[in-house]
Amino acid sequence: METPPQDILAALERMHLLNGAAPVGEPLAGGVSSDIWRIDLPTGPICIKRALPKLRVNADWQAPVERNVYEARWMRVVSQAVPGATPKLLGQDEATGTLVMAFLPAEHYPLWKALLRDGVVHVPFAASVAGTLARIHAATAADPSLAREFPTDTIFHDIRLEPYLIQTGRVHPDLETRMRTLTETTLRNKHALVHGDVSPKNILCGPSGPVFLDAECAWWGDPAFDLAFCLNHLMLKCLWVPASRTALLESFAAMTAAYLPNVTWEPSAALEARAAHLLPALFLARVDGKSPVEYITEDADRERIRKIARVLLADPPDRLADVCSAWQKEIDA
Repeated sequence: METPPQDILAALERMHLLNGAAPVGEPLAGGVSSDIWRIDLPTGPICIKRALPKLRVNADWQAPVERNVYEARWMRVVSQAVPGATPKLLGQDEATGTLVMAFLPAEHYPLWKALLRDGVVHVPFAASVAGTLARIHAATAADPSLAREFPTDTIFHDIRLEPYLIQTGRVHPDLETRMRTLTETTLRNKHALVHGDVSPKNILCGPSGPVFLDAECAWWGDPAFDLAFCLNHLMLKCLWVPASRTALLESFAAMTAAYLPNVTWEPSAALEARAAHLLPALFLARVDGKSPVEYITEDADRERIRKIARVLLADPPDRLADVCSAWQKEIDA
């Protein structure tokens, strides 16, 4: 344990959480976008998160720290819409882009990505992720006034659509028009409150169901992006943990089956088609965008991803099952 940085202590003081205490803590492993600490207070451990202006990737990827404001708003909205689906928010210091939430211990809230890495693939949990996500989308879609609280089109473009879709179009110039079309379609379809980073690294397996973390990309927009973003990770992990391929593809099907019947804000076929069109673009982006996944390390695997993604982008299916089937045929070949 060590003394936290002075600016984090100052933020805690402004949030009236220190009350004269001299806490210790430890930095936590997290994503590329924030400093994250566990801090031990006399009242118990807390988790503090401070947004970074430049993300920890090789590419020059800048992001406004005010995204932390909208992450906290997402947590407040979701905690009311689906209690328990996000950690309890304890405070926020908008000036420094810092928020504090309840600390959830790994022994009770293991990270979904860590379980998948270890070959623990529980298909019903994948379904519960999709079911909870659909509840969040449906509850927020029913309150369109929330759109005013999330004027984050520019932030979402800069930290999601540009580094994933637009950058991948630069790497593959023959796909640039397709990537820009997908970007425009995503920005045009505004239906519900979107998390923007629904990934196994941001989902805890809680005793009562999934707990979503890291809503830095919170946006009033297209919920198809959340569904496609998560399904993409299940496809990618077929290469990371080959022994779990069957269960991962079953999880893909279970997520689709749990989510689509709960689409109440538009025809589910329309949302499914947008998700199916986005999925191969996101798939390709995780090898050729600004944030490649760290576990795809073999050139042969990258080429398999490029091959099937390009086929699906050239002739996009409208059904998610068809995307999954095409990928299954490729990895079984």
